[in-house]
Amino acid sequence: MRSILFLILFIAEGWFISISAQDSEQRILEQLDKAISQKEKFKNDREAVISQIKQRLNYATDNTERYKLCGELFNLYLHYQADSACHYIRRKEYYNSLQPQPERDIEISINRAEVRGVMGMYNEALTELQTIHPHELSSPNLEYYYFTIRACYGWMADNTVDLHVKQTYLKKTELYRDSLLKILPQGSNRNIVLAEKMILSGQADQAIPILNKVLTSPLDIQEKAYAYYTLSLAYEAKKDTDMEIYYLAQTALIDLNASVREYAALQKLARLVYQQGDPERAYNYVSCSMKDAVACNARLRFLEVTEFYPIIDKAYSDKKAQEKRLGRILTLSITGLAVYLILLAFYLYHGLRKLSLMRKNLSKSNKELVALNQQLQQTGKIKEVYIARYLDRCVSYLDKLEQYRRSLEKLAMASRIEDLFKAIRSADFLREERKNFYNEFDKSFLELFPNFIHDFNNLLNEDGKIEPKPGEILNTELRIFALIRLGVTDANRIAHFLGYSLATVYNYRSKIRNRAKGDKDNFEQEVMRL
Repeated sequence: MRSILFLILFIAEGWFISISAQDSEQRILEQLDKAISQKEKFKNDREAVISQIKQRLNYATDNTERYKLCGELFNLYLHYQADSACHYIRRKEYYNSLQPQPERDIEISINRAEVRGVMGMYNEALTELQTIHPHELSSPNLEYYYFTIRACYGWMADNTVDLHVKQTYLKKTELYRDSLLKILPQGSNRNIVLAEKMILSGQADQAIPILNKVLTSPLDIQEKAYAYYTLSLAYEAKKDTDMEIYYLAQTALIDLNASVREYAALQKLARLVYQQGDPERAYNYVSCSMKDAVACNARLRFLEVTEFYPIIDKAYSDKKAQEKRLGRILTLSITGLAVYLILLAFYLYHGLRKLSLMRKNLSKSNKELVALNQQLQQTGKIKEVYIARYLDRCVSYLDKLEQYRRSLEKLAMASRIEDLFKAIRSADFLREERKNFYNEFDKSFLELFPNFIHDFNNLLNEDGKIEPKPGEILNTELRIFALIRLGVTDANRIAHFLGYSLATVYNYRSKIRNRAKGDKDNFEQEVMRL
């Protein structure tokens, strides 16, 4: 169980380390992309430093000071613009000729060999170095000599196709590296050279801790770049591409920030990112390397770039062409989709207009239906009220007729013939019953239409308004139009209901119609809508 748990933890740790390494690699590459985009700024910064030293040189009066300033300018131009570096070697020669010193002569010779190596003039560089006798050199020049001749043989090995010759140059490089290790004092430079030797002898695992320790100590920019580059060589030997990319990117970042133009890290990095399937970034890196190599006149670096530039350029061009094709396809697709959406929008617009019109018609129909329902409800209510009143009135009439019959029967049984005829001839009973009937009608109507009198008067002129007299519920005019409101519009039926002649009803209707505010012909229709 413990072994399984240990295995799971080991796998998880490896997975997290892998994810962390990929994140670090991506971040450093993004920083490098940003640095490439700011190359002009870094160039201006370096030019500003060069310009300041040139001004100091112009104002200097001491030849020793002038020689020293020319040396500073040589170092600034060496990996930036080799032709200018040659110019300041000649200036150093001139100022040294005014006050000759043997150590300076040797330094100038090594300077000349170094700049020729940068420019790819390896035979000339070696010829210059072979004129120097190492056992005659003091410590600073001896270290400089071994650094330069080792680098020169290394460049020649890198630039040689013949394997036998290449091995010869590599042995020479190793020989001078060993000589350098013998004279270098303990410190960062010696440890970096020692780590390089260990890597080339197949001891990359032992070299990595040494280099990591070097990076924890105080280093100048050039030493830090050298340490990073050597670490990339160690991981290259271990075939750990992610870490190799990371340290090459760190080296290239320092080169770009310092506006160095002769370098190996960025072009190696271009090859690796291309192999990892990122031709666009590789093209950006290799283009930057080529421009800097040409600007510096660094022949070896230019040749190294041109070896694989066509491959990356073709891959980049193919990718761009594919992206262009995809862009056209996408544009056509988007255009087709846009046309489809426009047509769909027009279709939906017309559909929505039709739907809106249908909704309006439906709303209108609903309103009419609601009004009709209200009318039906009102008609039903009218019928309910008047049927109930009619039934009550019929029962009441039957009761009264029964009482009237008994009163007549009593008169007849009492032989009161004169009183009997008098009662029969009297109209008081019918007049009273008609009055009660109209009162019941008026009450029932106003229960159904409590605002009828007010609403009816709103249809009339101010002078023609009708108000019932005290003690009246409705007067004759109002009762006629109350019947019209109930739907009784026939003049004969109105006259019969009220006990008036047909002419009287016509007169009342005409008189009231003439008092109307609006259209007199539609007056009664307005009344029916109250």
